[in-house]
Amino acid sequence: MIDLLGPLGHGFEIGAKSRNLLLVAGGIGIAPLVALAEKGIAKGLGITLLLGAPTQAQLYPSHLLPPEVKLVVATEDGSAGRRGVVTDLLVDIAADADQIFACGPLSMYEAMAGPEWLKGKSVQVSMEVRMGCGFGGCYGCAIETNAGMKLVCQDGPVFDLKDIIW
Repeated sequence: MIDLLGPLGHGFEIGAKSRNLLLVAGGIGIAPLVALAEKGIAKGLGITLLLGAPTQAQLYPSHLLPPEVKLVVATEDGSAGRRGVVTDLLVDIAADADQIFACGPLSMYEAMAGPEWLKGKSVQVSMEVRMGCGFGGCYGCAIETNAGMKLVCQDGPVFDLKDIIW
């Protein structure tokens, strides 16, 4: 028997005026972004997905993505797409996006928080932290934000990048 609890917290929100979405997936961060891409396509939005992984073998299979998604790949070893990390791709692509959505490791978000040219963009990130209880009782998933401490299980897991304190 398996006992599941979910979904917890708040997810990604596509703005009413958005027409072009940029999705940034680091490794297994692809999981929630595939569903977001499908939702955006159903609304007739343009979807660009930046997908990064250490090697080509660790990339999400592109044939499983909706055909309407424009895919741009980066691998750390250069075995597929551009050599480097997925955030290296942002410089060339972020300007055309109305909204940016990301899911990946904290180091990816820290890299995204630095560039000034992202400051005026709506950037939503899904925090990947361990959630002990899922109810906000253990405070194991607490993160520091501009509005004080927030719990990923209740207040997130999606937060605006500019609200997170690094």
